[in-house]
Amino acid sequence: MNPELIRQLGDQIGINGLPYLIPIHPNLVHLTLGLFIVAIGFDIVGAFFPLEKPMFRFLAIPATRSNFFDVGWYNMLGAAVITFFTAAVGFYEMLLAQPPVNIKSAWGIEAMNTMLWHGVGGMLILFLIVVMAVWRGVQRFYWRKDVSRQVQWLYLLAGLAIFALMFVQGTLGAQLAAEFGVHINADRLLRNGQNPNILLR
Repeated sequence: MNPELIRQLGDQIGINGLPYLIPIHPNLVHLTLGLFIVAIGFDIVGAFFPLEKPMFRFLAIPATRSNFFDVGWYNMLGAAVITFFTAAVGFYEMLLAQPPVNIKSAWGIEAMNTMLWHGVGGMLILFLIVVMAVWRGVQRFYWRKDVSRQVQWLYLLAGLAIFALMFVQGTLGAQLAAEFGVHINADRLLRNGQNPNILLR
């Protein structure tokens, strides 16, 4: 942890090593993941709509192809916006982290290197999600605005490739918490039947 930052925060640091009780970054990560996965998922359903239309009719679901593409677009836009906050909070919490030394993860990487790779991966995914949102918007409003299939196949394949990167990134983040104990002291206390609020007083 940065000594100057420790001095400035003083007694504000809580049991998780943060100036607030519950880490914010993991929650925003799941919001980013959910929005992005729903965006690509609904665009895939929209792309294959002619094959699935009989099923929707059989189930009496009043679905139109444009509705799926609307969900895909707005979720991708939301993912692009929220991921700026996800990355910003992640870097803030990373500055306050105290990773252990001489311990390696299941992947054979030490805590500090895991944290650095997780930070670099977070910036890469932020960049890719913004690129995907711009690409999606150009398709929706310019390239394919008069075409029934609003998204290109290459766009969908790129989204699936980003899923794989998100898996790697998520695994690095999980290793920081589960294997190195970064910002999860309150969780450990709760599992042991202790109240972390008592220790904050």
